[in-house]
Amino acid sequence: MPIMENENVSRAEEIKIQANEAFKAHKYGQAIDLYTHAIELNSQNAVYWANRAFAHTKLEEYGSAIQDATKAIEVDPRYSKGYYRRGAAYLAMGKFKEALKDFQQVKKICPNDPDATKKLKECEKAVMKLKFEEAISVPESERHSVADSIDYRSIGTSPRSSFMPTQVGIAAVAVAFVAALAMILGAAAATKVAAVVVVVLGTWWWGGSAEVEPQYSGAKIEGDVVTLDFVKKMMEDFKNQKCLHKRYAFQIVLQMREMLQVQPSLVDINVPDGSHFTVCGDVHGQFYDLLNIFELNGLPSEENPYLFNGDFVDRGSFSVEVILTLFALKCMCPSAIYLARGNHESKSMNKIYGFEGEVKSKLSEAFVELFAEVFCYLPLAHVINQKVFVVHGGLFSVDGVKLSDIKAIDRFCEPPEEGLMCELLWSDPQPFPGRGPSKRGVGLCFGADVTKNFLQDNNLDLIVRSHEVKDEGYEIEHDGKLITVFSAPNYCDQMGNKGAYIRFEAPDLKPNIVTFAAVPHPDVKPMAYANNFLRMFQ
Repeated sequence: MPIMENENVSRAEEIKIQANEAFKAHKYGQAIDLYTHAIELNSQNAVYWANRAFAHTKLEEYGSAIQDATKAIEVDPRYSKGYYRRGAAYLAMGKFKEALKDFQQVKKICPNDPDATKKLKECEKAVMKLKFEEAISVPESERHSVADSIDYRSIGTSPRSSFMPTQVGIAAVAVAFVAALAMILGAAAATKVAAVVVVVLGTWWWGGSAEVEPQYSGAKIEGDVVTLDFVKKMMEDFKNQKCLHKRYAFQIVLQMREMLQVQPSLVDINVPDGSHFTVCGDVHGQFYDLLNIFELNGLPSEENPYLFNGDFVDRGSFSVEVILTLFALKCMCPSAIYLARGNHESKSMNKIYGFEGEVKSKLSEAFVELFAEVFCYLPLAHVINQKVFVVHGGLFSVDGVKLSDIKAIDRFCEPPEEGLMCELLWSDPQPFPGRGPSKRGVGLCFGADVTKNFLQDNNLDLIVRSHEVKDEGYEIEHDGKLITVFSAPNYCDQMGNKGAYIRFEAPDLKPNIVTFAAVPHPDVKPMAYANNFLRMFQ
């Protein structure tokens, strides 16, 4: 081996050790830079590629992780960690069938490894479950809204509680009763008696469900109006790890459904001169940090409006508390808070990253479908005073997209894997011009020139987006024309980042960025309700 090449190999090993230390300190971006340097010195070491793949996974850059793991396999087809890292990245993207192939290969290379055996079995279970769900799924055209089967007024007083609409229940009882009487007394007599029975049943049912169980001491909605007093009581209960009664949870989510259904895919927000407006990024189920935002900046109100820019749920284990709080505030005062869809407001993400499991644990199976439906009604983007474009992810794979094109998107569906809607939810900025492949494996990366052209085409001044954890809670890019804001400090209890929000003052809308640190929360780990298989890789 030539002397220079030998020196490069030795130097690469030294840098790998530094990269490993950065990784252990949760400095994943730094670790990636160091692994990259090691690869530049010695690209034929599969370990460097697999280690960089692992660091990409920690930053949720699953597309880059798959590329690096694939390169590790090319360098050494017998290196099991290459398949392992690629399988884990596929898993994180919900691509269970692709993950299964890689874990089968890991098992083939390491037949006596108990860890490989365990993960393969879990992956096989996940694929079998996926096939079963596909087999029993109802075609989209034949599906009915789960909301049609819920009457929240009839929920609460056992044993009379039911998800069945009251009218349906009474009708069913009356029909059965009339049929029995008709056989005994004849049709005329049966009809008269049945009329009396229906009145009695209706009075009993409605009267019996007027109140929830007497032992429930939590927040209550009086009638149909969500008040500030209710929201404050609910937030205090959540802070003390108490649950909201399902009746009121249904009421909040159903009211949100009605409200969001009529909103456009792109919402225009008007902030009067002399007023302010706050934009928050990802919260990701970190309820106690959400409370801290309200402590620092005040509760949402007509005088103190907010926009939460998607990814309210998943990863953090207080996602139910977060989403019910945001929804209740919107019900209380629609102009006090605006909500945008993020890539985690989707079935596939919720199934993997914890929200589905948390909803089943804290509420019920019926809420899983209801939340999934309501998430499809969330708007995709907002424009503040015709100048600031706010979106969860980013821009597009094609030039010339106008605001009218975004408004025209039919958003009432699960996010597709390509197209404008997908890119709004998934794309990321990049430091160099043009467009490039997504480091996430979905959407794309776009440069400052793409940002500039979009702003010029639509007579806008600034893009605000979220979607990426940042060390300071925010990052200003693309010649000051794009700001990323992320509002989940110490993300997943391990990233050590600050959180941030942006406060705009009208009319100039100059962004004032406020950063904040994480606050303590009860000892419930992030991902506590996540897919069992995924938790094995945390």
